[in-house]
Amino acid sequence: MQRTDKENYYLDIAETVSERGTCLRRNFGAIIVHNDEIVSTGYNGAPRGRKNCIDTGICIRESLGIPRGERYEVCRAVHAEANAIISAARRDMIGSTLYLVGKDAKTGEYVENPSSCSMCKRQIINAGIARVVIRLNKTEFISVDVMDWVTFDESLEGIFGY
Repeated sequence: MQRTDKENYYLDIAETVSERGTCLRRNFGAIIVHNDEIVSTGYNGAPRGRKNCIDTGICIRESLGIPRGERYEVCRAVHAEANAIISAARRDMIGSTLYLVGKDAKTGEYVENPSSCSMCKRQIINAGIARVVIRLNKTEFISVDVMDWVTFDESLEGIFGY
């Protein structure tokens, strides 16, 4: 019997967390791990007390034909990364790793080219998280050094020629 490596162990947990997601398009699960302990978890869904898309039966972004990666302010949901950050103290996140898994709500397939949105990237940076590990498929993942997001400031890309 072969043990699951640590990265996939935590990604498996994040994948289970994603099953609580309430989006009609894509469900993400995130966990923050520091010193080999889970600090917090999060999945995408409407703010507490508000109806979720699975309750209303309507995805506003989908009904308006908004493509992936655009106009997140229209969405009812708080993203998985943000929910995990909200549920943790900053002192517990400094130097931590965030594990992220996304699946298509209709097909159950892993989200192609998964990544945190620009708002979540800013929150991850401010939380002091050092690394983000994102699942590509059941056994493969990418690891992102959050300092790369600081160095490559996408908010300036195309505006000032950086």
